[in-house]
Amino acid sequence: MQCAIAPFSDDMLADEGFKDRKELSEKMYDIMKKYGGIGLTCNQVGLPFNYFCIGGHLQVESGLTIHCFNPIIVSSSEEEVLMTEGCLTFPFLFLPLKRPRKVVVKFEDENGDLKEANLDGMMSRAFQHEYDHILGRNFTEKASKLKLDRAFKKAGKEMERYKKKLNDNT
Repeated sequence: MQCAIAPFSDDMLADEGFKDRKELSEKMYDIMKKYGGIGLTCNQVGLPFNYFCIGGHLQVESGLTIHCFNPIIVSSSEEEVLMTEGCLTFPFLFLPLKRPRKVVVKFEDENGDLKEANLDGMMSRAFQHEYDHILGRNFTEKASKLKLDRAFKKAGKEMERYKKKLNDNT
């Protein structure tokens, strides 16, 4: 299990070779898109920053991308929805999970401006998922052992198919 990430401040960037928030945001977005994600948190790639990006897909909020430094969830709806989630940390692993449908959130953007947003649907889901990473949790902790075991077994089979396909193409 990961630990919660300390609050972000701009003076931390130089220690990891970044000149500013925008450079970090662009690199994280590029990595997220390269691997087909709709969210990516710094601790997933070994960076110690309290930051994640979400979005970037035309089918989700017309391609809206949000860069979140020091994010918090202010409130969430009582209504929950069941959706299947995946995670770049666990390739081919997908789990049906319930989460609040809507959240009110606050964060600093890539310019350092404080923002508040009312998120619904997939953006709400992605924010909650990435926020869990910030808190040192991951989506597998929300599933029953039975569902998790089944999902890992299926993911293992998918990984083997993927490896075979790669070998067939070489």
